[in-house]
Amino acid sequence: MADTKDALSASEKTLHVLTAALEHSRFTDIVAASGLAKATVHRILGTLVASDFIAGDGERGYRAGPGLMSLAGRALASVDITQIARPIVDRLVAEVDCTIHVGMATDSEIVYLIRRDASKPYQMKSRVGHGMPLHCTGMGKAVMASWPASRVAELASRVGLPARTPDTITDLDALNAELERVRARGFATDLGENEIGTVCVSAGIRDHTGAVTHGLSISSIALEHPGTSIEQYADAAMDAAAEISRLLGAP
Repeated sequence: MADTKDALSASEKTLHVLTAALEHSRFTDIVAASGLAKATVHRILGTLVASDFIAGDGERGYRAGPGLMSLAGRALASVDITQIARPIVDRLVAEVDCTIHVGMATDSEIVYLIRRDASKPYQMKSRVGHGMPLHCTGMGKAVMASWPASRVAELASRVGLPARTPDTITDLDALNAELERVRARGFATDLGENEIGTVCVSAGIRDHTGAVTHGLSISSIALEHPGTSIEQYADAAMDAAAEISRLLGAP
């Protein structure tokens, strides 16, 4: 039986070589990663170099070329996370029947980009375009958990950790302990810390560089989800956030 690589079309072989060349600089490694014959890889690399998608040569190594960088820049500039996330959010609302938020982190707030309500008679007070402090929201803590301790301390020094409810974490040591817990579990919660009677479970969304720049939350009211019972949706939040991250090009 012929090797499956032999059955690939010319365009598929080119994509294999391009992907390998972006992950490896040496010719021998590109050949191994692509699974194609040396002569085929050499020919395709020549075409990619001539078209500026790949730069370099067998002696100096290969890297992304100016043509590919320009194309990548245009692609990234056109990314709209609300369009990417909305179908996933709609599916998640139908699955858990809770309010779903997607927010973008600034240097001190989480700004709501999407709010999709459940079928319940109540509604969250959140509004698209409004920002809330990072330290007291589930999405904010999911983002901050990816930060080094020095950045968390700088935020606390610059804007403080103001109390929005009696349950808000207002002490830096306590916040760092909470963020360590978020890192260990992979999700964050807000159990009445931002708004009395409101709870949520959240996960971070990564961009194409791997940085956690956004968050997704599943929100409800404490009367319906008392104590920590909102955590039953932690896996759903993490799976949805991971799917959005993948569509954003996260490694």
